[in-house]
Amino acid sequence: MGLQPLEFSDCYLDSPWFRERVRAHEAELEKTNKFIKELLKDGKNLIAATKNLSAAQRKFAHSLRDFKFEFIGDAETDDERYIDASLHEFSNFLKNLEEQREILALSVTETLIKPLERFRKEQLGAVKEEKKKFDKETEKNYSLLEKHLNLSAKKKELQLQEADNQVEQNRKHFYELSLEYVCKLQEIQERKKFECVEPVLSFFQGLFTFYHQGYELAKDFSHYKMALQINIQNTRNRFEGTRSEVEELMNKIRRNPQEHKRANHFTMEGYLYVQEKRPAPFGSSWVKHYCTYRKETKKFTMIPFEHRSGGKVGEEELFVLTYCTKRNIDTIDRRFCFDLEASDRPGVPVTMQAFSEEDRKLWMEALDGKEALFINVNRANAKREGSAQLDKIGFTIIKKCISAVETRGINDQGLYRVVGVSSKVQRLLSLLMDAKTCNEVDLENSVDWEVKTITSAMKQYLRSLPEPLMTYELHGEFIVPAKSGSPESRVNAVHFLVHKLPEKNKEMLEILVKHLANVSKHAKRNLMTVANLGVVFGPTLMRPQEETVAAIMDLKFQNIVVEILIENHEKIFKTLPDATFPEPISMSVSPPNAPPRQSRRQGQRIKRPLAVYNLCLELDDADSHSSPREDTPTGSMDSLSSQSPTPAFSSSPPGLLDGNHLIMDSGDLAGWTTNLPGQSRPSMVSWMNTPSANPAATNTPPSAFFFPNPATGSDKAVESVAHRKARAVYPCEAEHSSELSFQIGAIFEDVQFSREPGWLEGTLNGKRGLIPQNYVQFL
Repeated sequence: MGLQPLEFSDCYLDSPWFRERVRAHEAELEKTNKFIKELLKDGKNLIAATKNLSAAQRKFAHSLRDFKFEFIGDAETDDERYIDASLHEFSNFLKNLEEQREILALSVTETLIKPLERFRKEQLGAVKEEKKKFDKETEKNYSLLEKHLNLSAKKKELQLQEADNQVEQNRKHFYELSLEYVCKLQEIQERKKFECVEPVLSFFQGLFTFYHQGYELAKDFSHYKMALQINIQNTRNRFEGTRSEVEELMNKIRRNPQEHKRANHFTMEGYLYVQEKRPAPFGSSWVKHYCTYRKETKKFTMIPFEHRSGGKVGEEELFVLTYCTKRNIDTIDRRFCFDLEASDRPGVPVTMQAFSEEDRKLWMEALDGKEALFINVNRANAKREGSAQLDKIGFTIIKKCISAVETRGINDQGLYRVVGVSSKVQRLLSLLMDAKTCNEVDLENSVDWEVKTITSAMKQYLRSLPEPLMTYELHGEFIVPAKSGSPESRVNAVHFLVHKLPEKNKEMLEILVKHLANVSKHAKRNLMTVANLGVVFGPTLMRPQEETVAAIMDLKFQNIVVEILIENHEKIFKTLPDATFPEPISMSVSPPNAPPRQSRRQGQRIKRPLAVYNLCLELDDADSHSSPREDTPTGSMDSLSSQSPTPAFSSSPPGLLDGNHLIMDSGDLAGWTTNLPGQSRPSMVSWMNTPSANPAATNTPPSAFFFPNPATGSDKAVESVAHRKARAVYPCEAEHSSELSFQIGAIFEDVQFSREPGWLEGTLNGKRGLIPQNYVQFL
């Protein structure tokens, strides 16, 4: 479990638990600051001390390996997990360099030092300044509040009114500062992952430029580098979408805090001052407590808490409420007071003081006190209303918009990301949603409506539905498989859930997803990869019923669900799912760069995590002589996993550059290791390391190295692998007596295909057994 989200509504309660969560976030940022500071020191040592280069690299590698990013929420995306593991991977590369004892020339000032210093100064430094302001305002607010509450009720009404206004203004200022501080804390927690890792990634890329003798290692690293660039870009894209949603929620709560109060099991909660009576000579004192009350059980709890003493929490006191009575100013020299009586202390009332008259009324109403005025503060969030419906007109709107987009703008750059002019969008939407004018609107041939206006109107219509297309009821169920399990189990779970949708919702979703899949096929020109479409349509097709920071943190998993729909739309919508809900397949612990092992028919086997080295291929124009398929977009990651057993490689690198960032589709890159029926792909690394992998160096086509399995009935290229030697490129521990255990570099004799799909048979140290096909490289 990572750091808990900081809810904006808690800024107004300022509870002890809220302060604990704030301190946890602050401690994590301080840890990050120390880590960056140490990393910067190590980087400068690499420049200043060439003679101590070896020792500095060991220290640098150690710093990278030991640090781990914390995350907000209860799960990470695959991209975030790979980013978290990246520091450990970087450490391993440095260790390999040190073993070779090569003398390297390195300049890290521009690639590492400056970006990290800028992040530490501009981002972490800004948070420190915000913390100082927040602590100072906390002290000021509660000091002024205590002073205000000590005012005698006998003062002139004008003086009291001026004092009330001053306290209210100060409180509003405190809440404003608290909201901004909480928003900044969570923004930096999310931002630090790519802001810290990206400079380190640039450092490694620059490092290999100066390596002459480390050329082979740099070539291997390039696969991981590209995968991590995709992970960072996907994480960055999701961060931008999440940040905008968080800011929108913060502004909503700022405008009306009470309407966005989180639902919980307490009828009322907040701070009250409790009168503690002392012996006669000493009078009484008022101590601030955080109080909660449940009307069903009539249980009232009080926890003493002092903000100004470091947030010290006292012991909790609980009693069952008997009655509540308002105290008038003629019986006590304080305002906003009321009495409570506990069942175990009859006749001994406890006097409480609220922060304001409105606050007292809320407490009196919740406690069923005498003279209580009814003020309903627990209003449910109003259901989103709109004229958009899943009716005949709705289907007509979507079909007309899709037809126009595919006819006029399928290749437009930034399709669906570039928004139209709001007034034009509203005008078009009103025409389309009017049964009298809908059929008269010609979107395909009219120059009056730009493509961006049509796409924006289409998205606005989907957002205006009373309920999201994938429903509130199934929202949580769709999110669960995106957080865990293997790519196959995620697809099966989404497949099952889609068929639980109402028929109209499923029909509309199928039309839309089929269109988005078509858009992604033109990603080479429109730059709208599957991942980018997920960022755009995740919040459009899915949204939680209650808007909270915790729910917004799941926005990245909504994007993954949409990516799964786009990549597997044929299976999901054209076939029926299993009758039972598929259980997520757990991921066993294995080397971070190990590819997935093929499950054997003898029983359920645990699949290894996706291999980062299997995720990317960096192919230059000179290294590819095969022409691209017309229906496979260059830049689509799933183009290598969804074609025939002989893949057709594009003549362009598998990615699109937008500025300085690599844009590629598939949020978790699952398509790179997707197996065709009865077939398991060999390792991409083994293909790249095969001398004949470069068509320029041999007449053997690349496809000859993707050996089909005899079990499929195809005997092409079987002769080229039978009775050959192979070298292990990943370590493996046997999970069955018929399998072989081995380390990297082990040489297998007499290697040939097994009847088990995705497995080979070979001999190692006199023992014959099964070997995962994508764990070896043929010699």
